[in-house]
Amino acid sequence: MMLSLALAVAVILLAGKIYLLEKSVDEIRKQLGERLVSDTNNLLFLSSRDRHVRRLASDLNEQLKLLRAERRRFQTGDQRLKEEMANISHDLRTPLTAISGYLDLLEGEPQSETVARYLDFIRNRTETLTQLTQELFTYTLVAGGAEEKGKSGGQGKLLDVNGLLEESLLSYYGAFQKKGITPRIRLPDTPVKIYGEASALGRIFGNIISNGLKYSDGDFSVTLTEEGRITFSNQAKGLTPVLVEQIFQRYYTVETGDHSTGLGLAIARELTQGMGGSIGARYRDGRLEITVTLEKQG
Repeated sequence: MMLSLALAVAVILLAGKIYLLEKSVDEIRKQLGERLVSDTNNLLFLSSRDRHVRRLASDLNEQLKLLRAERRRFQTGDQRLKEEMANISHDLRTPLTAISGYLDLLEGEPQSETVARYLDFIRNRTETLTQLTQELFTYTLVAGGAEEKGKSGGQGKLLDVNGLLEESLLSYYGAFQKKGITPRIRLPDTPVKIYGEASALGRIFGNIISNGLKYSDGDFSVTLTEEGRITFSNQAKGLTPVLVEQIFQRYYTVETGDHSTGLGLAIARELTQGMGGSIGARYRDGRLEITVTLEKQG
């Protein structure tokens, strides 16, 4: 009888111990998940007095402190890098403008065929460097602006996506004609409204259209759905699924992309995410598809 009573007490105590341990583990799991995603200095706090669990929480708190220190160091370094990139690109624009001016003067002077060929080469390289400098400057502003918008939660103005998309396509009418491309455009009858910046949305569309023109093998199509999803598609036999996975990376270019800076789609991604949307790309059956999804209003 006494043995059975002792065994029952032991089982009850063991069950209580297991319950408290499970409760402590759940507390650690929940708090750790919150600490990892939030910008806070709070550490793990446990109601349990079990020395093993408290030792585990103490070790995790030390790792949290180290992680936060590394995060702050990275954020500080990243901000400094963006500032330096902006300063460098700004400083480069002045001499590049001067070089372009001197080239204009030289091209007005008598010149041999060889000199004309060299000047044309210098002009092309100067224009590429000027474009890269401008894109670099824009990217640093966009990246910083997207972070600030994310913190402030700014929504911008109510925009008509249909109209802005048509304007963007119209601005590339000459480029489409030059490449012999007649874009296929499918827009919904009802207007698609989103909150955002008109200049930012126009830049997103423009960078994607420009990218399509660089790599298109003769066609280009755009589809806007009533839900706010825009798909840009074109034949691009020179690409592969592996290459397409990298096209949103900074400075990534494909060899067939003449005068490409590798920043156009990176800027489009930053701007899209800054507006609370998403952007992605895929490659199938020889076609490149870039899809922008925006949060429709109403």
